[in-house]
Amino acid sequence: MTRAPAPVVGARREVSAVELERQAYRKRQGGRSVVISLISTLVVAALIWVAIINTPGWARVQQQFFNGEVFLASLPRVWDGFLLNLRVLAMSAVLVLLFGMLLATVRTLRGPVWLPLRALAAGYTDVFRGIPLIIVLYLVGFGIPGLQMIPVRMPTEFWGTIAITLTYSAYVSEVFRAGIEAVHPSQRHAARSLGLSHAKTMRLIVVPQAVRKVTPALMNDFVAMQKDVGLISLLGAVDAVRAAQIETAAYFNFTPYVVAALLFVLLAIPTIRLTDWYTARVRAREQIGGIV
Repeated sequence: MTRAPAPVVGARREVSAVELERQAYRKRQGGRSVVISLISTLVVAALIWVAIINTPGWARVQQQFFNGEVFLASLPRVWDGFLLNLRVLAMSAVLVLLFGMLLATVRTLRGPVWLPLRALAAGYTDVFRGIPLIIVLYLVGFGIPGLQMIPVRMPTEFWGTIAITLTYSAYVSEVFRAGIEAVHPSQRHAARSLGLSHAKTMRLIVVPQAVRKVTPALMNDFVAMQKDVGLISLLGAVDAVRAAQIETAAYFNFTPYVVAALLFVLLAIPTIRLTDWYTARVRAREQIGGIV
């Protein structure tokens, strides 16, 4: 009996002519799709642009909202205010993550002895998810300073940070809680059977998996918070929105608002694209069973 020759380790597999033809076809189709997408996008953008500039009031709108001289003149002051928004956003994001995780952990405690804390956390999330952020800003920014609990006068951005943290912690805690409850109970049981305490089970087993599951939702909340930090101008803080308002009054022109809007958009786009990329990556890994 003749034995078949053993395959050579490391030998390069030859691709058939049919497969090469398929790859070339897919490559041609991909290039064709890119060209068609670019042309259709340019045509739609051109049609929208032509329709707008041919409206009767375009010349006046262009002068009032897209004035190049006012844009350049107001940019430094609006940028200084935008830096304040960035500081408030950074501080609020850290506080929201910490406080939101604490609330979610309290709401997932088991046992009747923890009922008061669970009820308090549930009431907190219900109240602050029901009150509009603007009202929370007014209550915190003008109400709490009136109590005179702090001997020194705190800046308005401090109270704005507190108000944003109170509101967004309620939303983020529910996101964390959904992630914690999405972890299969067998994970907890296995950890407890190994002798881990409840705290270690949460810290080492449950919370890492929960955070990975809810990261896309958390990033969406972060995108929303990027816009809402502009509401601290209601308390008198000279952020990008308030600076744009001041410049608008100085130049009798609305272009500074466009400047502020452009800065917020430039801040949001990288986060949005990062969220889309991470969501697609998590979905692809789940489809191949790469993560629990």
